[in-house]
Amino acid sequence: MRARRAGGNRRQLRIGTRGSLLARRQAAIVMDALCAMFPTLQCTIEVIRTEGDEAADVDFSHFAAPGVFVRRIEAALLDGRIDLAVHSFKDLPSSSPDALTIAAFLPREDPRDALVSRSASLASLPDGATVGTGSARRQALIRDVRPRLDLRPIRGNVDTRLGRVARGDLDAVVVAAAGLARLERSDAATEILDPATFIPSPGQGILAVQARRDDPSVYELAHALDDPETRVCAQAERSVAVAVDAGCQTPFGAYAKIQDGEISVSAFLAPDGVGGIVRRAITGSREDALEIGGAVGVALATAAARAS
Repeated sequence: MRARRAGGNRRQLRIGTRGSLLARRQAAIVMDALCAMFPTLQCTIEVIRTEGDEAADVDFSHFAAPGVFVRRIEAALLDGRIDLAVHSFKDLPSSSPDALTIAAFLPREDPRDALVSRSASLASLPDGATVGTGSARRQALIRDVRPRLDLRPIRGNVDTRLGRVARGDLDAVVVAAAGLARLERSDAATEILDPATFIPSPGQGILAVQARRDDPSVYELAHALDDPETRVCAQAERSVAVAVDAGCQTPFGAYAKIQDGEISVSAFLAPDGVGGIVRRAITGSREDALEIGGAVGVALATAAARAS
């Protein structure tokens, strides 16, 4: 990609992120892309400890509110301590402060889930095998196909989770394939789960770069990284979540993909949080992505209400 001049007189940028190894790696991806595109730009990464990081041992099914991994970063962006924020899009709540906007969605990394296991696959795990995941979505999907596995709540960074399998504490864990790829740990995966059935979390594998609306020079810089196809898919998946009124502990997934000018949006919901999964999918023109996502969400919520 050909280098461009930095917008306005801007020559320095402070990029805010969480402090985990994965979060810092994601911020570095954005920083490297900006510096490659704008060679005169100087960037620094500012680590901000979030509420979610401080509550590392908390069961999030009982945690107070969405946004625990982003609120303090957004506050730092609002008061000018940082110029840009890098988030995993799936961590962002459906509404953010009006003064902020997503300037760029980077090209999507692998959106699928990965099994890291002492066996070859989810199907080959013996009944009673212990599988670690703190995700209500993953728990519902696993129970749907392997109801006799022993699901265990688990928190911590990717290395911590992989270590639980390596030490024999757990027989398997399910993590995001994108996280493994960004940490150069893809070889740890024993199976990549098919998104047609094991539907990802909305926005999984997508990095969002947030900026202030009143700082157009920074917005211009960040927006140069925007991938239009990823933006459309991210917005379609988020529109499903909004229609379903899904929270962080809702057993729900949504996945959009574009092919030949059309967008296909599929989603699922487990109405009782345990089983009885409901699925819906719609395909149509990519120009109608938001409407299609909303329609999938409405159909899903209606079907779930009938099933519960």
